[in-house]
Amino acid sequence: MLQISLRSGYTVWSLTNKQQQLKFLDIERYDLDIKSNSRSHHTQLCGEERLIVRRGQPFNIILHLTAGSKDFKPGETGLTLIVEMGPLPRKESDTKVTFSITDSTVDTDWSASATYDPSGNTLSLSISSSPDAPIGVYSLTLDQNGKKTSLGQFTLLFNAWCPRDAVYMHSETKRQEYVLAQHGQIYRGTHKRIKGTPWNFGQFEAGILDICLKILDENPKFVSDADKDCSARRNPIYVTRVLSAMINSNDDRGVLVGNWGKIEDGTHPGEWIGSGDILHQWAESGPVCYGQCWVFAAVACTVSRALGIPCRVVTNFGSAHDTDANLVIENLYDEDGKRISGGDSIWNFHVWVDSWMTRPDLGQKFDGWQTSDPTPQETSEGVFCCGPASLKAIKEGELTLKYDVPFIFAEVNADVVDLVCLSTGQFVKFSGSTKSVGCFISTKTVGSDDRRDITHQYKYAEGSKEERQVYEKAQHHNKLQQRGEKPGLHLKIKLADNMMVGSDFEVYAILTNNCMEARTCNFLFFARAVSYKGKQGDSCGVASDKVEVPSGEERRLSLKLEYESYGTAITSDRLIQLSAITIDKETIDFNKAEKTIVLDEPDIKIELLGEANINQSVMTKLTLLNPLPEQLQDCSFTVEGVSLTDSKPITAKIGAVGPKQEAKATIEFIPTSAGPSVLLVNFDSDKLKNIKSFINVVVKE
Repeated sequence: MLQISLRSGYTVWSLTNKQQQLKFLDIERYDLDIKSNSRSHHTQLCGEERLIVRRGQPFNIILHLTAGSKDFKPGETGLTLIVEMGPLPRKESDTKVTFSITDSTVDTDWSASATYDPSGNTLSLSISSSPDAPIGVYSLTLDQNGKKTSLGQFTLLFNAWCPRDAVYMHSETKRQEYVLAQHGQIYRGTHKRIKGTPWNFGQFEAGILDICLKILDENPKFVSDADKDCSARRNPIYVTRVLSAMINSNDDRGVLVGNWGKIEDGTHPGEWIGSGDILHQWAESGPVCYGQCWVFAAVACTVSRALGIPCRVVTNFGSAHDTDANLVIENLYDEDGKRISGGDSIWNFHVWVDSWMTRPDLGQKFDGWQTSDPTPQETSEGVFCCGPASLKAIKEGELTLKYDVPFIFAEVNADVVDLVCLSTGQFVKFSGSTKSVGCFISTKTVGSDDRRDITHQYKYAEGSKEERQVYEKAQHHNKLQQRGEKPGLHLKIKLADNMMVGSDFEVYAILTNNCMEARTCNFLFFARAVSYKGKQGDSCGVASDKVEVPSGEERRLSLKLEYESYGTAITSDRLIQLSAITIDKETIDFNKAEKTIVLDEPDIKIELLGEANINQSVMTKLTLLNPLPEQLQDCSFTVEGVSLTDSKPITAKIGAVGPKQEAKATIEFIPTSAGPSVLLVNFDSDKLKNIKSFINVVVKE
């Protein structure tokens, strides 16, 4: 319980005759009643060092009067409260509000009521903030007809529990997940091999809320017009758009520096396992090196939840980057099947965030989840930011609505067209897809670590515009058959069952001839390392053949992928892109099949040696089998967990581990609070990086 004495440092007041006739409260101290207020405002996880409340909901302050002071009588003692926030508080900006203490509070604006307890000589103030008030740090002052007394400060957040707040969520289980949950899952890989990666959001860790407010204060809009910016913080749409720009550092001193190339300094994006370390580093020394899409999104989720905005991390598999905004991803090839670089690309996966709020600027129809993307890809209104865009606008194709709906619509809906550039300069379409973009859009399930597919929230399925396009395409194919025209060849890629990193395995390209006559063509099969962003790296293998395929038959071209070839080419994402192409120059018929594989990674075995008890040492045993046929250098295990490792990662360095040998470590940690938590584990080495796992931990009293 925080109690502050007001006896020292009194101001000497010179009162007029009229003022001397008024009764003033002689206040000995005030009590912010932090423990009780925090419990009712769902901010108890922030600690009890200061008062943190949510807007649109009453909180209590107790005034202890001096012994012998006159009883408080409403009407005889004029009491007014003043709340102020920002460097330039103004009534016109709603950053300074003055309101009287009355018989009761209201739920639509700032208001206060008082209850006097003569037995304890205390006056309890019930203060209710406006559900539309700007968020931030406020000062509170009691004004007794000109005699002003400071009652300290409080921090005001968005309130998902308040029906009048723009971020209100009806479901308590969803509020627990999207506002209060401090750990979650981020999905990566490909749509064929989706893997959840655990992440510590840690929005209630010590110092994080202050850092989140500092992010708002460092944004260029605050620097250029602090009054306008602070006033706009009433609006979660505005705050979310500011965060989308400030989580990356492209236009400002934002949190993270993006890097999708070779990383020789800083921290590799795959090594992060929580937002806390990133935010603390930024607060201490500026932009943090480095982040990629899932790191940008995870930090944005932490900041949003810390400020009270319900937020979830979303992964889109087969995510289009449509640079020319024509809703078509054009893959260009020369006559030999070599890829010609272009601006468009398809990422194996891309991660962003959805935030929950109303959209009065668009209409009630577009309330609910809003997509924003802090990864710097394209500028919006001259700034590297994206969103918030209503999911309903994205699904309905309402491309004229704010913010950035066309770009996000393309990420989940763009068509793919494969074009070959002939020696004449003519481009000929030889393949395409209306289904490969926007697959298995995923987020963590409320209340569990399972994956939830939310593709239907972003785009229509059966009976949709996309299905009608497929139907029209099938109709066109039937018309070709009726006219006796050739339907062409069909090409697909078959993978091996076991593709553990370090092993050798075979993949196959299968060419089927559904034409009425035999076809002869050049058959090419490439393997190349690729980043999750779609950037191609070094070759991992190639096979080629000239084949004749009789009508109704198939031919296979095998490609052996050996660790000796791919081991030095792949990135820490462990992705290999397979491309099969057939070329019939006689009929100018080109076919292509592409598939990206994620090499399997070894499991980390996590074992707690005994029960986890609060403020008592716990040992955890960690084991990982090196699957590579060569020695690993600079091996280490890192663990981190909310309320388990004092908000800091703990690393055990174990040196070298031989081929097919086990890496082992034992790490000690001391839980600081009781209840359920999650211990995240990361293994790192020179050749095998960013292997992650987790274990649920229940800490007992």
